[in-house]
Amino acid sequence: MKIRLLDIDGKSLGHIEVEDHLFGAASNQALVHQVVVAQQANARQGTVGTKNRAAVAGGGRKPWRQKGTGRARHGSIRSPIWKGGGVVFGPSPRSYRQNTPKRMKNAALRASISSKVRDGDLIVIDKFELEEIKTKNIANVLKSLKIQGSVLLVADGADPAIFKAARNISNVKLIPSFKLNSLDVLSKSKIIMTLDAVRKAESIWGLPFSREKDAVDVELIDEDIK
Repeated sequence: MKIRLLDIDGKSLGHIEVEDHLFGAASNQALVHQVVVAQQANARQGTVGTKNRAAVAGGGRKPWRQKGTGRARHGSIRSPIWKGGGVVFGPSPRSYRQNTPKRMKNAALRASISSKVRDGDLIVIDKFELEEIKTKNIANVLKSLKIQGSVLLVADGADPAIFKAARNISNVKLIPSFKLNSLDVLSKSKIIMTLDAVRKAESIWGLPFSREKDAVDVELIDEDIK
């Protein structure tokens, strides 16, 4: 399939051929949802914790005798109904991690990028070069490209200083192409990719999965072991 190629001023430079396997994949909302939920779960620390009545210090003796005081019976001042007592059914440290197969993550990424292409939210530029690398110049580039809202900038081949200058723009996130993921792709309104980033992404995710290739690799490994 073909995608329009622009320069940083928003002028058309024609069209480029891209791989259908990456930029023209079929939609799979269920798979994308599962992968995104797993990615968000893996980002959780799971370190929050509360103390139950057994973990709270103090309360080793009975506050007062069982009968004869006219007050309610209690066995410990660390009971959950006391101020400073333990917490009932409170959270405890745990792992929220969900293991997702690599093939599922790759398929979800292809579906996410392809949905951006179909919606016209993927912009490909030839290169990201500025005479003077400043935050305002990057903002002017976004204005020239008619970007409104949040943007994911995948600027492979650009000067590393651009990454530092763009960090001051709140609605812009910069990542290299090998770190593309479904959550970042779907959480931004627009995606800007340099031509180098497109070709790098195609080399990583553009080729379909082949069991025959894996079988050949296994045979080569076995021969090396022998």
